[in-house]
Amino acid sequence: MLDIRGLRKTFNAGTPNEVRSLRGIDLSIPEGMFLVVIGSNGSGKSTLLNAVAGSFLPDEGSLHIAGQDVTRWPEHRRARLVGRVFQNPFSGTAPTLSIAQNLSLASRRGMRRGLGLAQGGEQRPDMLSRVRSLGMALEERLDNAIGSLSGGQRQALTLLMATWLKPSLLLLDEHTAALDPRSAEQVMRITQQVVSRDRLTTLMVTHSMQHAVTYGDRLVMMHRGQVIHDFEGAEKRRLRPADLLARFEEVRRADLLEETAADLLRRRYV
Repeated sequence: MLDIRGLRKTFNAGTPNEVRSLRGIDLSIPEGMFLVVIGSNGSGKSTLLNAVAGSFLPDEGSLHIAGQDVTRWPEHRRARLVGRVFQNPFSGTAPTLSIAQNLSLASRRGMRRGLGLAQGGEQRPDMLSRVRSLGMALEERLDNAIGSLSGGQRQALTLLMATWLKPSLLLLDEHTAALDPRSAEQVMRITQQVVSRDRLTTLMVTHSMQHAVTYGDRLVMMHRGQVIHDFEGAEKRRLRPADLLARFEEVRRADLLEETAADLLRRRYV
């Protein structure tokens, strides 16, 4: 469903601020798999997600979604295949429009947009049913402005919008990071419910080690723009947050040793 080959991206190339964010990533996600990506700040996990979404074009490599080569496609064109939920609960929705109006827009993705027809009585029962399935008592508030809702409520609705028309690929961009712990857990339960029910091919980036081990079929750890660990099946199910902490500590120690060795070499030849 998602196939990435030799993906590279360098920002500010040839300057003192050069950052090699992706260093030859090879990654495949079969149809229906829920993949979780974790890594420290600067590891390249968010850059990877943005590359898939089309926020920028890669320097090298290829991207295929649902069998289509999207490597040079702009972001708006990839939106036909990709549903995305952002970290900020206030992204991805129109705050002054009602819940129903936002859902109407989501239901007509890729078609000519008009609120009048989409909000007719024919679609209202479907809206009520889908919003009721969130378990947040929002089905009687369809005419309320979506900007009046809490962050957790809004993020749950954003997830519903992103998956209203089943996408070929669902991208979750640290979508619980800005929520309080209770709301984050509620949104994650809804996420699991939606992904499992619709068998959505999903790539989720997260900072939460608890979420990384609890959710998903497969877990990838990134460091310095590369995949350094890939856990799946029984190995993934056995993982605990403490195991991930130990892996991060190994990486930190290796980095310190590398920096120390480089410093010694510099001193030797000065």
